[in-house]
Parts: sequence; C-alpha cells; structure tokens
Amino acid sequence: MSHFISKVCLVIIVLLPIASVHAGGQPEACTTACKTPYGQILGTTAHGITAYSNCRAQCVIFEPNRYQGTYTGIKWQCVEFARRWLLRRHGVVYGDVDIAADIWDKINFFTRVVDAKQIPVSAHTNGSSRAPKVGDLLIYAKALWGTGHVAVILEIDPDAGVLRVAEQNFANKPWDSEYARDIPFINKAGHIWVLDAYLLGWKSLTVQ
Repeated sequence: MSHFISKVCLVIIVLLPIASVHAGGQPEACTTACKTPYGQILGTTAHGITAYSNCRAQCVIFEPNRYQGTYTGIKWQCVEFARRWLLRRHGVVYGDVDIAADIWDKINFFTRVVDAKQIPVSAHTNGSSRAPKVGDLLIYAKALWGTGHVAVILEIDPDAGVLRVAEQNFANKPWDSEYARDIPFINKAGHIWVLDAYLLGWKSLTVQ
C-alpha cells in the first residue's frame, strides 16, 4: 500500500476518519459534492485515451490502475492519466513521484516498457524560446494545491493562441470536445509564455 500512496496527485489535507467511509468502501470525500461522480468518464482523446472523474480535489482512493499489465498510477489522479497517455501513445512511462510537481525536478528520462530503455526528456521553463509541442507534459508548481499538477498537450492552435490539453483531477467536469480545456499562450520577443497560474514549464520526450 505504501508504494501506491507515493503517487497521489492532490494533497490530503486531513486524514479521513473511519466514520467518513461509506458502506460501499469509498471515502465521503469521493461520494459527496462531486463535480462529476467518481469514476465517470470525463472525455476521450482523439486517440481513444479516456479520462475519468476523481470527484473533487479532496478525494483520494488508493487503488492502482494498470494498462495491459503496466502500472499507471492511482485512480484517477493527474499523474495516472499522464503516465497512461505516454504508455498508450509512445510505449513509455515515467518513474515514481510523490506529487505531480516532482516530475519537473526528478524525472529526467522515461522508460520504454518493451525493453526498459531510458529515453531522455528535456525541461523548458515557461517563457522559454523552445515552444511547447504536442505530447509535451505541462508541469505545475507545488504551490498549486500543495502538490502541483500535470497535463498533456494534445493540440496547438497558433492562430487562436491556445494549447489544448488532456488531464485528470483538475476541473473534474465533462469535456466539451476531445480535450479537457484551452490554455492561452503568447509569443513575446521569441519567448513562449503559457498563461496559466503556477505553470513551471513543459517536459519534452526526445526522439526515440
């Protein structure tokens, strides 16, 4: 169990007492005041990768998820979705992190599942001259919810000046399209600024 606890995306402010666990086994924080019921589909990307509701930020259920036998994370945290997306699209996963913000400093490579080859990743601070690309991970600072956040860039629309991302456990509301939300960006003197609070920057997978 302790192995799985290390992968929680959002902070637990108060440990839930036994009385707060409903008869069905779920904590009260995962069954009440949900923006969307826990486990309900929020949306599916154009490549068939589904995001699920975590109810709300306070909900944490220490249940592991796997895709074709590979561990992807704790249901239905942001870290789990990003790792599952990388696995489905590129056949790679990243290692253990205590919180999503740790991806920025602690993850320097992804591991290819079929042969355990380490694929380097690069970090680009918000405001970098290296523009974000489709497939990059947006990493948010620990100051956001005490744990940060991670989202996957699915599309870039330079004419509209927005990135389109997929994610779990952010708004926890159904998607209007094949992505979770738009995030605006600007190009200022050759430097790209993504206009989202607490964003550290983006991590990029190198050519495999």
